[in-house]
Amino acid sequence: MARNQKNQSAAIRFGPALAALFACFVIAGAAVGYVWQKGQIYQLGRQIRDKESRLAKLTDENDKLNHQFDDLRLPVMLDQRARELNLGLGPAQPMQVVRLPEPSPENKNLVHQFAQRPVEMMAQ
Repeated sequence: MARNQKNQSAAIRFGPALAALFACFVIAGAAVGYVWQKGQIYQLGRQIRDKESRLAKLTDENDKLNHQFDDLRLPVMLDQRARELNLGLGPAQPMQVVRLPEPSPENKNLVHQFAQRPVEMMAQ
């Protein structure tokens, strides 16, 4: 014979309904998390594209500035700019040029010319 449902406990009657409700909440939570995650991926992708375009623009600008800098360092451009600013600059006179001998192993007096003073100067 069939059992009387009035004699069953409340937990047994609401158990399947609670399990179905819990499953619905889990599925809904997973769906909301999936949509949120897709939104984050889209937003990060847009940020990456913006940063890459800014990097390309800055790289182009850097290349232009390097080319301009190289042009300004040319002796002709430096001379022209010195004349424009009336700096009174010109080539060095022969008396203004100091030539230093190249140190060589054969010439022992010049081996330490930059590292220490000659012995005669230390005694004074």
